[in-house]
Amino acid sequence: MRKLKNSELERKTVKEFKATEKYPVYLVLDNVRSLNNVGSAFRTADAFLIQGICLCGITACPPHREIHKTALGATDSVEWTYYAHTEEAIETLKKEGYQILSVEQAENTVDLTDFKPSPDQKYALVFGHEMKGVQQSVVDMSDQCIEIPQEGTKHSFNISVSVGIVLYHFYYHLR
Repeated sequence: MRKLKNSELERKTVKEFKATEKYPVYLVLDNVRSLNNVGSAFRTADAFLIQGICLCGITACPPHREIHKTALGATDSVEWTYYAHTEEAIETLKKEGYQILSVEQAENTVDLTDFKPSPDQKYALVFGHEMKGVQQSVVDMSDQCIEIPQEGTKHSFNISVSVGIVLYHFYYHLR
């Protein structure tokens, strides 16, 4: 077995990426304070060909050196929009037919392993602040909350890890 070189990976150019049909999924970052988490979300969104990202509240926007450090150029390929208030993003996405799913520990959540995305539905996945999670007002506007099963002592993941787990789950079921 031989490790492949970057030149052998047949990666899309930014132009090819923009022209490629995307999976009907948006990320909504609700007051995410870490620029590394924002950059990682862009990079993961690029990897799984999702529609775009809504950056909300205190979430930083490109261009920014710290975002670029983890995004590695994905801010050029993935579409993004900034909203001063997450509720505005949710209202816009709802009007466009997106089902709003907050990734949060809440009453009556659906375990991610039990959630099967439908190819006929558009989804907006909301990820919240590193310490406070998704705002209650946004949870109230959500169609459902999904939760990543965990069995350790911490009961939380870093946002970049959560984005990777959830987007892979959606990619796996939608492709």
